[in-house]
Amino acid sequence: MFLSDDPLSGAALLARIDALAAISQDPGRLTRLYLTPEHRHANDLVAGWMRAAGMAVREDAAGNVVGRYEGRTPGLPALLLGSHLDTVRDAGRFDGMLGVVAAIAVVEALHRQGRRLDFAIEVIGFWEEEGARFQPSLIGSSAVAGTLACDPDAVRDADGVTLAEALRGFGLDPAALPRAARSQAEGLAYVELHIEQGPVLEAAEQPVGIVTAIAGATRSAVTVAGRAGHAGTVPMELRCDAMAAAAEMILAVEAVAAGAHGLVATVGQIAAEPGAINVIPGRVRFTVDLRAGDDALRAERMAALRRRLHAIATRRHVTMTIETLHDSPAAACDAGLMRGLAAAVRADGIVAPTLASGAGHDAMALAKLWPMAMLFVRCAGGISHHPAESVTAADAETGARVLLRFVETFTPGLSPSP
Repeated sequence: MFLSDDPLSGAALLARIDALAAISQDPGRLTRLYLTPEHRHANDLVAGWMRAAGMAVREDAAGNVVGRYEGRTPGLPALLLGSHLDTVRDAGRFDGMLGVVAAIAVVEALHRQGRRLDFAIEVIGFWEEEGARFQPSLIGSSAVAGTLACDPDAVRDADGVTLAEALRGFGLDPAALPRAARSQAEGLAYVELHIEQGPVLEAAEQPVGIVTAIAGATRSAVTVAGRAGHAGTVPMELRCDAMAAAAEMILAVEAVAAGAHGLVATVGQIAAEPGAINVIPGRVRFTVDLRAGDDALRAERMAALRRRLHAIATRRHVTMTIETLHDSPAAACDAGLMRGLAAAVRADGIVAPTLASGAGHDAMALAKLWPMAMLFVRCAGGISHHPAESVTAADAETGARVLLRFVETFTPGLSPSP
């Protein structure tokens, strides 16, 4: 169970991170996907830590693992803490996991002191935050927020398995998925500790930072249909080359984001058909990920991108369709919760920078139900979603101690926002 004299120590936190990182479907690299045997193993491990920390544990209808530490009176509304337990493929070991482990350590520290607060604490290990197996992303946290809108019978993974089939294979009932939703009255706020996944804190030489907002994101799939043909016999001027058109479109994606402060655009996947070296591609599909902290800017740039892609398709005599895979608005962090985190940081002698998050987080989904805030922990080089992802024991401990101090001073019923 990795119990130590101090559950908040960096060594104790990293030992649990290492134990979770050992749960992977791919030998030699970390890959842990939603509704797999590795999901079950991770839930069981985390549930054991939660019970040792004094929590009652359950698994909800979406497969999230939930630990509850009662307040002075059973049944009080809860301050929710947590992050996600799923990973991308070939992942780093801190993304998501540090937030879950730190939250458990906070409760364990209170439990060892025999302390109960004027509110309950719930720690949630969410699943399918990354969307690495099923789209949309944020499935577990959206289910808790009651905003999950996908059809489990229609959503499929890369192997053609539907979400409904995967839920049944995991021992869950797809029809019961709405039961994961929580009511607003059950919670007070949601606070998530997470690695930064960027270089700002390292540049500022500070171990932690306070998040101001999470950028909104639009993810799309673009399909370009041309005409396949023999690579040696079709003259260049008579071609309807889907790959050449897609290449120009990808440069247009880059151009639409260039110079727009606070907006980024990425093409992360591309596939050509029929995919033979001696055949002109007749069909190409690529993805676009467009993010900004300003929703109006994101919508305007997405509209501009659509116009540019349609113009390229017309000029090159191909057809083009855009399918929206995911669209989420920017989420502002609660001002009162930010002040509470800032006070907890100052008590440790740190002047924490404030910064926006370009990456999406479970906190985005929970913001639709409760006030939310995030505390970032410095990561080496800003590297994330990669095996080189790294956090020092000292920074992990600092983040956990700030989180504990915030919890100890949190006042339920106080309207946090101006």
